[in-house]
Amino acid sequence: MVSATFVPSGQELSKEAIKSLITENNVKFIRLQFVDINGQVKNMAVPADKIDNILNNEIMLDGSSIKGFRSIETSDMYFYPDRKTFCILPWRGKEGSNVARLICDIYNPDGTPFEGCPRTNLKKVLEEAKKLGYTINFGPECEFFLFKKDENGRPTAVTHDAAGYYDVGPEDLGEDLRAEMVATLQKMGFEIEASHHEVAEGQHEIDFKYGDALTTADNVVTFRVAIKS
Repeated sequence: MVSATFVPSGQELSKEAIKSLITENNVKFIRLQFVDINGQVKNMAVPADKIDNILNNEIMLDGSSIKGFRSIETSDMYFYPDRKTFCILPWRGKEGSNVARLICDIYNPDGTPFEGCPRTNLKKVLEEAKKLGYTINFGPECEFFLFKKDENGRPTAVTHDAAGYYDVGPEDLGEDLRAEMVATLQKMGFEIEASHHEVAEGQHEIDFKYGDALTTADNVVTFRVAIKS
């Protein structure tokens, strides 16, 4: 039985299994997620009743306004979702409905991989390394800062605390928020190893277990979206 909140890393679901999860968990939208050439996370939200079109690689995007992608004359491109990355987003549940996510490769209209897709290029490099007898694993240290908001709720450049490396409360004002972040990431299948306050004021770190390069790259992108959410 697949969890209602995440799919374990590396488990490729069938189209029928994804449809069942969408129905069972009242998923209303699917976010088709990718990154541009600078690693900036992008996505398109598609109604869940279009899941057949999504899984048959029939959803188009305009690549002309994405950095490093296409000109306006050749802007038509397609989402090719990786079924291993299907995930129901824990923070998006509202009034009994949910939002899911699929990480996608970007393809050309003729069915060939887009040569500027960062995820596709990582796959190519990993295939070349495999032919040479190498297996590549990564273990990132993901760090971020927390800042105060002004009286109007807008973010400022003032860090939310003055704590330092490995400090505890009351100096570390991020303990509870980090715990929330860790719980959310665990729901999404992350194996969290540690979290703590970093050296600088307002700086924090959450570490998750290393993995193969593609899975880890996807996890870093997911981490960034989850932390900001």
